[in-house]
Amino acid sequence: MKRIIKNIKQLVQVEETPRKWVAGKDMAKLNCIDDAYLVINDNLIEDFGKMSDLKEIEGDVVEELDATGRLVFPSFCDSHTHLVYAGSREIEYIDKIKGLSYEEIAKRGGGILNSCERIREASEDELYESAYARIQEIASLGTGAVEIKSGYGLDVESELKMLRVIKRLKEDTPLTIKATFLGAHAVPKEYLGRQTEYVDYIINEMIPQVASEGLADYIDVFCDKGFFTVEDTDRMLNAGMKYGLRPKIHANELDYSGGIQVGVKYNALSVDHLEYVGDAEIEALKDSETMPTVLPGAAFFLNMPFSPVRKMMDAGLPVALASDFNPGSSPSGNMKFVMSLACVNYKMVTEEAINATTINTAYAMGVQEECGSIARGKKANLFITKEIPNIEYMPYAYGSNLIDLVILEGEVIE
Repeated sequence: MKRIIKNIKQLVQVEETPRKWVAGKDMAKLNCIDDAYLVINDNLIEDFGKMSDLKEIEGDVVEELDATGRLVFPSFCDSHTHLVYAGSREIEYIDKIKGLSYEEIAKRGGGILNSCERIREASEDELYESAYARIQEIASLGTGAVEIKSGYGLDVESELKMLRVIKRLKEDTPLTIKATFLGAHAVPKEYLGRQTEYVDYIINEMIPQVASEGLADYIDVFCDKGFFTVEDTDRMLNAGMKYGLRPKIHANELDYSGGIQVGVKYNALSVDHLEYVGDAEIEALKDSETMPTVLPGAAFFLNMPFSPVRKMMDAGLPVALASDFNPGSSPSGNMKFVMSLACVNYKMVTEEAINATTINTAYAMGVQEECGSIARGKKANLFITKEIPNIEYMPYAYGSNLIDLVILEGEVIE
């Protein structure tokens, strides 16, 4: 079964030889083909090229799609979300407008602990239904691969409940999904003042049970001011790695926490947030296998300092972008809007923003061999835009839905 897309105005992010990531000055380069075609065979990309080189397609062609005037992109990859949650937190949004800080809201029982109470009360089916609706939403907005974290349960039963929901989403949706165990998202109320005991609880009870059910691909820790220390993080990552869970770290959102360095020490797949990055952090990331991942939606929503993305790229580093879709600090999984924020607030050019939301963020969630670019043998996860003039129009028209058709695993998503 084959599907062919013809007369593509521009086929974006094409790779003859797939790369693991794009770094430094190369982030401003983007390989595209004008007046192109694309052939999909079952769920994979079989071929592509210029229309003038198109030869007769062998085998049964199920459908021909005419993309005249339109662009074709690989689906966005979103390597950092918390989209399994119960209820919204718009009252905290008003508190922020009135001047309360993230830490002040957390100390009042808001923030993560607010979501924790709701997760514990919700059933697995309730969580699944709401998360499934969010998955449908982000798919319609162009996301084809997403990493989803636990971290709002903060006890064994509730963390497992969240991870089981993520497992069901993997089974029931065409998106490529990775699951991350984030028991160390905050210290729950019952352990306040006993943080070391909670770390012991994560190490001795949570991690073994998560691993025994095979529910997580990665382990994450919120290593930052007011949350978990470098020493705590060191212990939990070490324990997680013994069970085959590779680290992904929340780091340096609130201060210079040492989270980047401990992430690199344990070969973390990514270190995320990164509002506070200096020369020492950049030096630690050089020559590592760890992807610096910036979450523009969270910085925008919380009115926080912007990560020094340009400084990192000028130092030769790769940079990924993700949405941080969650109810408290980034209630949106719209990766096109993330691109717009990257261009406006971080002064990234369009090519850099595209690389950061496709190839690099695919690496940041460990799916770079199957997603993140238009390459033969990769998954046919892509979208066709409406009629637009060029790639620059995508971040420029920040409030417009420019996606006309979504294809995931080779199938058109209605």
